[in-house]
Amino acid sequence: MARDSSATKARLLDAAFAEFAAYGIAGARVDRIAEAAQANKRLIYVYYGNKEQLFDAVLQRALETGSESVPFDAEDLPRYAGSVFDHLVARPDLMRLVQWKQLERPGRGDAEAESYRAKIAAVERAQRAGLIDPALDPADLLTLVVGLAQAWTGAVGGPAAGVPEAAWPKERLARHREAVIESVRRVTRPAEP
Repeated sequence: MARDSSATKARLLDAAFAEFAAYGIAGARVDRIAEAAQANKRLIYVYYGNKEQLFDAVLQRALETGSESVPFDAEDLPRYAGSVFDHLVARPDLMRLVQWKQLERPGRGDAEAESYRAKIAAVERAQRAGLIDPALDPADLLTLVVGLAQAWTGAVGGPAAGVPEAAWPKERLARHREAVIESVRRVTRPAEP
C-alpha cells in the first residue's frame, strides 16, 4: 500500500509540475492534474490539502532536484553557472514554474530563502579567502551569477518558450553557455595585486 501511495504522489507531482508550469496556479485545473496522473482528484486534497499547497510541494521538489543535480560550489562559480544553465536548458519548464511562483505566490519560500542564505555565506567565505573578488556584496554577486545562468532561458525563442520545434541548435546553446561561464569568470575573478 505504501508503494502505491508513493507512486501516486509521484505521478500527482509530475502531472502538477506540467500543469502549473503551463498555466500557473490560477489557471491550473485539479481535474486535469488528476487525469494526467491517472489518480482520483480527491487524493490531491488528501495528500496536499489544496491547490496552493500542491504548488508549494511541486516547487519544493523541483528545487530539491535542482540542488541535487547542480551542487553549489562558491569556489568555482563559473562552473556552477554553467551547470545551472545546463539544468535549465534540460528543464525549461522549471523557469516557467519559478516565474509563476514569483507572480502568484510572492513572499512564500522559506526553503528557498534558507538555501540562498547558505550560498551567500559560502560566497562570503570564498571572498574572505581571496578566491572571489570581494568588491561586490556576496548577495549581489550571487544574484548576478544566478541571473547570468538564467538569462538565456527567458530570451525570445529561448529554451523556456515552451516550443520544442523552435529549440536552439546545440552550437548556439554551447555559445550561450560559454558566454555565461566567461561572464561569471570575469565578475568573480579576484583583482590582480
